[in-house]
Amino acid sequence: MQEFLYSIMPNVIDKLDDFLEAIGDTLLMVAWSGAISFVLGMIFGVLLIVTRPGGIMQNRVLYQVLDKLINFFRSIPFIILLTAVMPLSRLIMGTAIYVRGAIVPLVFGTVPFFSRQIESALAETDSGLVEAALSMGSSPIEIIFRVYLRESVAAIARGTTITAISLLGLTAMAGAVGAGGLGDFAIRYGHDRNMTDVTYVTVVVLVIMVAVIQLIGNLVIKKNSH
Repeated sequence: MQEFLYSIMPNVIDKLDDFLEAIGDTLLMVAWSGAISFVLGMIFGVLLIVTRPGGIMQNRVLYQVLDKLINFFRSIPFIILLTAVMPLSRLIMGTAIYVRGAIVPLVFGTVPFFSRQIESALAETDSGLVEAALSMGSSPIEIIFRVYLRESVAAIARGTTITAISLLGLTAMAGAVGAGGLGDFAIRYGHDRNMTDVTYVTVVVLVIMVAVIQLIGNLVIKKNSH
Protein backbone atom coordinates (compact mmCIF):
# COMPACT_ATOMS: atom_id res chain seq x y z
CA MET A 1 0.00 0.00 0.00
CA GLN A 2 2.78 2.41 0.92
CA GLU A 3 4.53 1.74 -2.38
CA PHE A 4 1.28 2.34 -4.28
CA LEU A 5 0.67 5.64 -2.49
CA TYR A 6 4.24 6.72 -3.15
CA SER A 7 3.80 5.95 -6.84
CA ILE A 8 0.75 8.22 -7.23
CA MET A 9 1.63 11.03 -4.80
CA PRO A 10 5.35 10.93 -4.04
CA ASN A 11 5.67 14.58 -3.01
CA VAL A 12 2.77 14.32 -0.56
CA ILE A 13 4.32 11.24 1.06
CA ASP A 14 7.68 12.99 1.30
CA LYS A 15 6.07 15.97 3.00
CA LEU A 16 3.45 14.02 4.94
CA ASP A 17 4.18 15.79 8.25
CA ASP A 18 3.72 19.21 6.62
CA PHE A 19 0.55 17.97 4.91
CA LEU A 20 -1.00 16.73 8.15
CA GLU A 21 -0.02 19.96 9.88
CA ALA A 22 -1.70 21.91 7.05
CA ILE A 23 -4.92 19.92 7.53
CA GLY A 24 -4.80 20.66 11.27
CA ASP A 25 -4.22 24.37 10.64
CA THR A 26 -7.19 24.51 8.26
CA LEU A 27 -9.45 22.81 10.80
CA LEU A 28 -8.26 25.23 13.50
CA MET A 29 -9.00 28.25 11.32
CA VAL A 30 -12.47 26.95 10.46
CA ALA A 31 -13.23 26.08 14.10
CA TRP A 32 -12.10 29.35 15.70
CA SER A 33 -13.24 31.81 13.06
CA GLY A 34 -16.42 29.77 12.50
CA ALA A 35 -17.37 29.85 16.18
CA ILE A 36 -16.77 33.58 16.48
CA SER A 37 -18.58 34.29 13.22
CA PHE A 38 -21.54 32.13 14.27
CA VAL A 39 -22.07 34.13 17.47
CA LEU A 40 -21.59 37.56 15.87
CA GLY A 41 -23.55 36.68 12.74
CA MET A 42 -26.42 35.36 14.83
CA ILE A 43 -26.53 38.57 16.87
CA PHE A 44 -26.40 40.85 13.83
CA GLY A 45 -28.91 38.73 11.91
CA VAL A 46 -31.40 38.87 14.77
CA LEU A 47 -30.88 42.63 15.13
CA LEU A 48 -31.60 43.12 11.43
CA ILE A 49 -34.90 41.26 11.78
CA VAL A 50 -36.18 42.85 14.99
CA THR A 51 -35.10 46.45 14.21
CA ARG A 52 -36.28 46.54 10.59
CA PRO A 53 -39.34 48.63 9.68
CA GLY A 54 -42.31 46.82 11.19
CA GLY A 55 -40.09 44.67 13.42
CA ILE A 56 -40.86 43.93 17.04
CA MET A 57 -38.11 46.36 18.16
CA GLN A 58 -38.24 48.76 15.22
CA ASN A 59 -35.26 51.13 15.22
CA ARG A 60 -34.67 52.81 11.90
CA VAL A 61 -31.26 54.30 12.79
CA LEU A 62 -29.76 51.07 14.16
CA TYR A 63 -31.16 49.06 11.25
CA GLN A 64 -29.79 51.43 8.61
CA VAL A 65 -26.32 51.60 10.22
CA LEU A 66 -26.07 47.81 10.59
CA ASP A 67 -27.49 47.19 7.11
CA LYS A 68 -24.99 49.57 5.47
CA LEU A 69 -22.02 48.20 7.43
CA ILE A 70 -22.82 44.65 6.41
CA ASN A 71 -23.23 45.69 2.77
CA PHE A 72 -19.91 47.56 2.95
CA PHE A 73 -17.88 44.62 4.21
CA ARG A 74 -19.64 42.18 1.88
CA SER A 75 -18.60 44.31 -1.08
CA ILE A 76 -14.87 44.03 -0.31
CA PRO A 77 -13.13 41.10 -2.07
CA PHE A 78 -11.66 38.79 0.56
CA ILE A 79 -8.12 38.92 -0.87
CA ILE A 80 -8.17 42.71 -0.36
CA LEU A 81 -9.75 42.38 3.08
CA LEU A 82 -6.90 40.07 4.08
CA THR A 83 -4.35 42.84 3.66
CA ALA A 84 -6.62 45.68 4.80
CA VAL A 85 -7.12 44.29 8.30
CA MET A 86 -3.50 43.23 8.87
CA PRO A 87 -2.87 46.10 11.34
CA LEU A 88 -5.96 45.06 13.31
CA SER A 89 -4.80 41.42 13.27
CA ARG A 90 -1.44 42.47 14.73
CA LEU A 91 -3.20 44.54 17.38
CA ILE A 92 -5.62 41.80 18.46
CA MET A 93 -3.70 38.59 17.81
CA GLY A 94 -0.11 39.85 17.96
CA THR A 95 0.60 38.70 14.40
CA ALA A 96 -0.83 39.05 10.90
CA ILE A 97 0.37 35.66 9.64
CA TYR A 98 -0.12 31.99 10.41
CA VAL A 99 -3.35 30.63 11.88
CA ARG A 100 -3.74 33.30 14.56
CA GLY A 101 -3.26 36.10 12.08
CA ALA A 102 -5.88 34.67 9.74
CA ILE A 103 -8.70 34.53 12.28
CA VAL A 104 -9.46 38.27 12.24
CA PRO A 105 -9.81 38.64 8.44
CA LEU A 106 -11.74 35.36 8.27
CA VAL A 107 -14.22 36.70 10.82
CA PHE A 108 -14.54 39.99 8.91
CA GLY A 109 -15.11 38.05 5.70
CA THR A 110 -17.63 35.61 7.18
CA VAL A 111 -19.78 37.60 9.61
CA PRO A 112 -21.48 39.84 7.00
CA PHE A 113 -22.33 36.83 4.84
CA PHE A 114 -23.63 34.78 7.75
CA SER A 115 -25.61 37.74 9.10
CA ARG A 116 -27.53 37.84 5.83
CA GLN A 117 -28.07 34.09 5.99
CA ILE A 118 -29.57 34.44 9.47
CA GLU A 119 -31.68 37.40 8.39
CA SER A 120 -33.09 35.37 5.50
CA ALA A 121 -33.70 32.35 7.74
CA LEU A 122 -35.59 34.35 10.38
CA ALA A 123 -37.56 36.24 7.73
CA GLU A 124 -39.21 32.92 6.80
CA THR A 125 -40.89 32.76 10.22
CA ASP A 126 -44.66 32.89 9.97
CA SER A 127 -45.72 36.44 10.90
CA GLY A 128 -48.87 34.97 12.43
CA LEU A 129 -46.79 33.26 15.11
CA VAL A 130 -45.07 36.54 15.96
CA GLU A 131 -48.39 38.37 16.19
CA ALA A 132 -49.82 35.60 18.37
CA ALA A 133 -46.84 35.84 20.73
CA LEU A 134 -47.23 39.63 20.92
CA SER A 135 -50.94 39.33 21.69
CA MET A 136 -50.12 36.94 24.53
CA GLY A 137 -47.82 39.54 26.08
CA SER A 138 -44.50 37.91 25.23
CA SER A 139 -41.48 40.18 25.53
CA PRO A 140 -39.19 40.81 22.53
CA ILE A 141 -36.53 38.52 24.03
CA GLU A 142 -39.07 35.73 24.47
CA ILE A 143 -40.25 36.15 20.88
CA ILE A 144 -36.66 36.02 19.60
CA PHE A 145 -35.88 32.75 21.37
CA ARG A 146 -39.28 31.04 21.43
CA VAL A 147 -40.53 32.03 17.99
CA TYR A 148 -37.84 33.28 15.63
CA LEU A 149 -34.95 31.00 16.63
CA ARG A 150 -37.03 27.94 17.57
CA GLU A 151 -39.06 28.01 14.35
CA SER A 152 -36.02 28.63 12.14
CA VAL A 153 -33.64 25.87 13.24
CA ALA A 154 -33.70 24.11 9.86
CA ALA A 155 -33.21 27.36 7.93
CA ILE A 156 -30.43 28.45 10.30
CA ALA A 157 -28.73 25.06 9.85
CA ARG A 158 -28.96 25.50 6.09
CA GLY A 159 -27.37 28.95 6.29
CA THR A 160 -24.70 27.70 8.69
CA THR A 161 -23.79 24.86 6.32
CA ILE A 162 -23.46 27.23 3.37
CA THR A 163 -21.36 29.62 5.45
CA ALA A 164 -19.08 26.88 6.79
CA ILE A 165 -18.35 25.66 3.27
CA SER A 166 -17.68 29.23 2.15
CA LEU A 167 -15.39 29.72 5.17
CA LEU A 168 -13.41 26.63 4.22
CA GLY A 169 -12.80 28.21 0.82
CA LEU A 170 -11.69 31.45 2.47
CA THR A 171 -9.12 29.60 4.60
CA ALA A 172 -7.59 28.21 1.41
CA MET A 173 -7.43 31.73 -0.01
CA ALA A 174 -5.85 33.00 3.22
CA GLY A 175 -2.97 30.62 2.57
CA ALA A 176 -1.89 32.98 -0.21
CA VAL A 177 -0.75 35.54 2.39
CA GLY A 178 0.95 33.16 4.80
CA ALA A 179 -1.97 31.98 6.92
CA GLY A 180 -0.90 28.36 6.71
CA GLY A 181 -3.30 25.50 6.13
CA LEU A 182 -4.08 23.58 2.96
CA GLY A 183 -4.14 26.72 0.81
CA ASP A 184 -0.61 27.62 1.81
CA PHE A 185 0.54 24.01 1.35
CA ALA A 186 -0.95 23.81 -2.14
CA ILE A 187 0.51 27.16 -3.21
CA ARG A 188 3.95 26.60 -1.69
CA TYR A 189 4.47 23.12 -3.11
CA GLY A 190 1.81 22.45 -5.73
CA HIS A 191 2.02 25.80 -7.51
CA ASP A 192 5.43 27.30 -6.75
CA ARG A 193 7.35 24.02 -7.10
CA ASN A 194 5.08 22.44 -9.72
CA MET A 195 4.25 19.39 -7.60
CA THR A 196 0.94 18.51 -9.23
CA ASP A 197 0.20 15.59 -6.91
CA VAL A 198 0.19 18.03 -3.99
CA THR A 199 -2.43 20.15 -5.74
CA TYR A 200 -4.65 17.19 -6.60
CA VAL A 201 -4.48 15.63 -3.14
CA THR A 202 -5.22 18.99 -1.52
CA VAL A 203 -8.30 19.36 -3.73
CA VAL A 204 -9.48 15.86 -2.78
CA VAL A 205 -9.10 16.60 0.94
CA LEU A 206 -11.01 19.87 0.60
CA VAL A 207 -13.79 18.09 -1.32
CA ILE A 208 -14.03 15.49 1.47
CA MET A 209 -14.23 18.26 4.10
CA VAL A 210 -17.01 19.98 2.16
CA ALA A 211 -18.89 16.68 1.84
CA VAL A 212 -18.67 16.07 5.60
CA ILE A 213 -19.91 19.59 6.41
CA GLN A 214 -22.79 19.19 3.95
CA LEU A 215 -23.69 15.77 5.37
CA ILE A 216 -23.83 17.10 8.93
CA GLY A 217 -25.86 20.09 7.78
CA ASN A 218 -28.33 17.90 5.90
CA LEU A 219 -28.82 15.68 8.95
CA VAL A 220 -29.58 18.69 11.17
CA ILE A 221 -31.92 20.17 8.54
CA LYS A 222 -33.79 16.87 8.10
CA LYS A 223 -34.18 16.37 11.85
CA ASN A 224 -35.60 19.86 12.38
CA SER A 225 -37.80 20.18 9.30
CA HIS A 226 -41.52 20.15 9.91
